[in-house]
Amino acid sequence: MRRTIRITLAALSMSVVLSALALSADDTLTLPAGSTLHVRLITTLSSRTSQNGDPWIGRVEEPVFGGGQEVVPANSTVEGRVTFVKEAGRVKSAGQMRLVIETITTPDEGARYSVIASLEDAQGAEGAKVKGEEGTIQGPGKSTKDAAKDAGIGAGIGGAGGAIMNGGSGALYGAAIGATVSLIRGILKRGKDVTLPQGMELTFVISRATTARKVSNHSSQPLIVPNAQ
Repeated sequence: MRRTIRITLAALSMSVVLSALALSADDTLTLPAGSTLHVRLITTLSSRTSQNGDPWIGRVEEPVFGGGQEVVPANSTVEGRVTFVKEAGRVKSAGQMRLVIETITTPDEGARYSVIASLEDAQGAEGAKVKGEEGTIQGPGKSTKDAAKDAGIGAGIGGAGGAIMNGGSGALYGAAIGATVSLIRGILKRGKDVTLPQGMELTFVISRATTARKVSNHSSQPLIVPNAQ
């Protein structure tokens, strides 16, 4: 009789453990490393006005899947920060910015991921390009072609003025003066700042898998469990 009771209790305990494990597995979502995240920017940023540490917000454009299920639905909220800003300088020095993602919060399940991701592409900012392993967004700089064009125009204007005043020899002196003026103007002229407008698309790649526990929509502090990978 006692043996039967022990067997029954053991079976019940095993059933409870298996049910708990199943529930726990069902309550977690894992965002795999290497996943591509398409984010629509909501906050407007600029290398002229933004500063290190400034927050930004975006929306996930396309769902992300992992383990045969949707782990990040479209319209999930992305929150991040600006980690580097360089204002445009002289000659060909364009503005630069770097952005990182900190969290992704899903709209329905209320799950939140703490994310490490690298920026791979940026579409929608005029002349902006993503460069380097750190994903720096660089604005349009003044090209060598534009600089040569400015110098040519300056030399032409200077030469014409010199020719009117002093004939052929004056044209040579005038061209030299005009080229010098254009060079100085090019040095003093600023490059272009990079502006990331609301609505532009940023493409990130998840660098490390992250697991988030599903929580009730009424909970304000979801449990975050980053994988040690």
